Amino acid sequence: MTAPTSDTLSFSPLFQQQQAHQYKVARATAKERSRKLRLLEKAVLRYRPELQEALWADFRKPKAEVDLTEVYAVLSEIRHARKNLKRWMKAERVPTPLPLLGSRSWIVREPKGVCLIISPWNFPFQLAIGPLVSAIAAGNTVVIKPSEHTPATSAVIRKVVGAVFPEEEAAVVEGGVETATALLSLPFNHIFFTGSPGVGKVVMKAAARHLASVTLELGGKSPVIVDETADIQLAAKRIAWGKFLNSGQICIAPDYVLVHESRAAELESALTEAIAQLYGAEPSASADLGRMVNHSHLQRVAGYLEDARQRGARIVAGGKVDEEQKYMAPTIVCGVDRASALMQEEIFGPVLPLLTFARLEEAIGWVQQGEKPLALYLYSRDKKNIREVVRETRAGGTCVNNNDVHFMHPELPFGGSNNSGIGKSHGWYGFEAFSNARPVYQQLLPGALELLSPPYTSWKQRLIDLTVRWL
Repeated sequence: MTAPTSDTLSFSPLFQQQQAHQYKVARATAKERSRKLRLLEKAVLRYRPELQEALWADFRKPKAEVDLTEVYAVLSEIRHARKNLKRWMKAERVPTPLPLLGSRSWIVREPKGVCLIISPWNFPFQLAIGPLVSAIAAGNTVVIKPSEHTPATSAVIRKVVGAVFPEEEAAVVEGGVETATALLSLPFNHIFFTGSPGVGKVVMKAAARHLASVTLELGGKSPVIVDETADIQLAAKRIAWGKFLNSGQICIAPDYVLVHESRAAELESALTEAIAQLYGAEPSASADLGRMVNHSHLQRVAGYLEDARQRGARIVAGGKVDEEQKYMAPTIVCGVDRASALMQEEIFGPVLPLLTFARLEEAIGWVQQGEKPLALYLYSRDKKNIREVVRETRAGGTCVNNNDVHFMHPELPFGGSNNSGIGKSHGWYGFEAFSNARPVYQQLLPGALELLSPPYTSWKQRLIDLTVRWL
């Protein structure tokens, strides 16, 4: 059973129920937690057809994209956790330094307690259930607040969670901003939020009232650098796929391209061809291209494009908007004024600006001047350039000669840095985010440090001097 939407916005009873139940949940063994995750895996597969229908209803997400980016992403996370859970939960022995001889120490990963997951609309299933996997693996109780912008998918999330967990262990609460605000007023032990940097600051401020720890997966303007040595055809195909997947509504989508001036015309042409290969001559007729989630987001991105056009930008491909269908064509823009909204705001839509550079230092400098992006991508066959870009820039994650796909690697941490996020998720890093690393020190024999307690005689001072100098 899951928690229903509440008109009174009073979630204290649910919170208190989970708070009272948290220690029972925490006592679950690796085998018991693995069994819960296996049940969750079965529920995901059972509701897969409903999820496909829901995401088509919410913003026409193609069935194949649902399977790859929502269903498989979650199943991969579950299977990776089940495979490694016993090892993750095992106490970690640490060596004993010489001054502490006579003792032993280890680290246990204990659950943080009662956790809140606030998930977004762009990948509404994956970004709600993926963190849930980590939270359950770590032994927590969880409240999930999915996005109100994808109501059909939220209903499926409620069914999936309710099929596996009693509400004192994991519950889904639906609602809008008022619901999120009410939940954030409660003293959760950990809050996992995925969304914009602006709302992330609101979440962090609310968490600070209770000194709750946070994982913030945010966004920003993720650049692509294409140098003069790049394989342009390959780069164009991969950039186009990563940009226009989910109609550009991806936090790690390429936000803009910095291409060496000697290859700019070639890349323009290759990107135009790549769009046609992916979605046909008329992308609006393609069943493989999703829609914007609502009219507000469509108008926002269309406004960015119009602002850029009025400032002299040239639309190389796309540019078509259909308000009724919430459709925006995959669009390539060149000659963009760097002061335009298109270059100042995260686009989060199917518009890709191309800018040129003469020297790699210019591209690096452009990245350095902005906030740290959630992702940075580089297309190059020059090892020196690759090393220089990785060394001289900061980003949550990086792909070389690809984009977006690092998200799917279960052994890699995923997350941002500063404006693009705080903390990491996926696999071990997700388990760690929902855990407290608790050190345990046990004294077995009289310790050497006990010899150095007051009164501090001259010979004790000599021992202290030796300790300071040599140990």
